[in-house]
Amino acid sequence: MKRVGYLGPRGTFTEMAARVLFHEQALEPFDTIAEGMKLAQQQEIDIAVVPLENAIEGSVNVTLDYLIHKHELPIIGEVTVPIEQHLLALPEEKKQWEQAEFVHSHPHAIAQCHEFLSRWMPETKAQFTNSTSAAAKKLSEGTAEGVVIATRLAAEQYGLEIVKENIHDYTNNHTRFVVLAGSEDHVESLSKEKKVTERTTMVITLPSDYPGALHQVLAAFSWRKLNLTKIESRPMKTGIGNYFFVMDVEQPEDDILIPGVIAELEALGFGVRVLGHYPCFELSTAEAKVDSRTTG
Repeated sequence: MKRVGYLGPRGTFTEMAARVLFHEQALEPFDTIAEGMKLAQQQEIDIAVVPLENAIEGSVNVTLDYLIHKHELPIIGEVTVPIEQHLLALPEEKKQWEQAEFVHSHPHAIAQCHEFLSRWMPETKAQFTNSTSAAAKKLSEGTAEGVVIATRLAAEQYGLEIVKENIHDYTNNHTRFVVLAGSEDHVESLSKEKKVTERTTMVITLPSDYPGALHQVLAAFSWRKLNLTKIESRPMKTGIGNYFFVMDVEQPEDDILIPGVIAELEALGFGVRVLGHYPCFELSTAEAKVDSRTTG
């Protein structure tokens, strides 16, 4: 049985993502994304599930930066989960939620609920935690005061009341979670029934900053009719203006197209590193509601 780590504690969206793919595996929470990736790198856990990108707030920079700069962890899978943020309070304080001095949650969750907080709780101060469920846990244990933004699962897990449902600003709120492994031997652990596509993610380094450099990179994909679903620049941390380009290609690993792109770019002097070739899965909103009721 594989040891699957997820950003905890119990009740996070990351736990929900992990359970989509690893129904029968042993799930172990970790406190921070950095900790989980380190545990996977050292093979103290077999697999780490971490958030990579949110439809509203964009990339989770700590995940990208650790993948690029800190660890050699292949991406072996991805699952997209619909995000529903709820305002939670202690049962005895649920009628006074508008007067709460503090609202606790992960920074992304706070940002995703900006309009609600500005309208209904303009004087409430935001307090950041490592995850949404960490905030719920602190409130239930009496080490935090006020209200929290978290999942329905966290409300059930920690005995809190949902005082306002679906307080996120946009309805089409989804997060991509990636599955990282210290060894690609663990890819067989992935459940296959929800697979929707396959993707290759690579990091490309320009040899120098010159006119047309990015055009050359894009042309290598374009004439092969490869669909780039994401292009993002991230700093190399070597000086102002020095960047990697992170690219997602909607294409599985093959013997011709992807190797051809890599060979062409390397011949032009670009550095290319493949972060993973992996299957992608998707959880619908209805499935997420069922999963939250049956988890734990």
